[in-house]
Amino acid sequence: MIALIQRVSEASVTVDNEVIGDINKGLLVFLAVEPDDTQAKAKRLAERVAGYRIFNDENDKMNLNVKQAGGDILVVSQFTLAADTSSGMRPSFTTAAKPDFSNKLYQYFTAQLRDKGFRAPTGEFGADMKVALLNDGPVTFTLTV
Repeated sequence: MIALIQRVSEASVTVDNEVIGDINKGLLVFLAVEPDDTQAKAKRLAERVAGYRIFNDENDKMNLNVKQAGGDILVVSQFTLAADTSSGMRPSFTTAAKPDFSNKLYQYFTAQLRDKGFRAPTGEFGADMKVALLNDGPVTFTLTV
């Protein structure tokens, strides 16, 4: 399971010209599921995302997690993060999990964040989404489990 996280001042996801999820300060999480992923991995990754200290404290050091910073988390499925790009000029998606399996773990991951008290809007799994963001920093990390 792969999460590309970005510290944002604002972010939104639009489907069919309608904003279906948006946040102000917080994290934008692009999430990819791989075939060997499990609910245990999804739970652990949600804990890492929620606890990752990438927001500045009063001394301008990255010491605060998203909750301590008063932020929300927008979660967008993005299977392309699981692509095999090791050879050739076109990505292979054989390393990404099948859609039904991916959607279940995507929903489970998001539920884990909500259980931790986060407002965690999402994109629409499998839809053509337009994602807008204002990256704060820029600050971007890849987390895996």
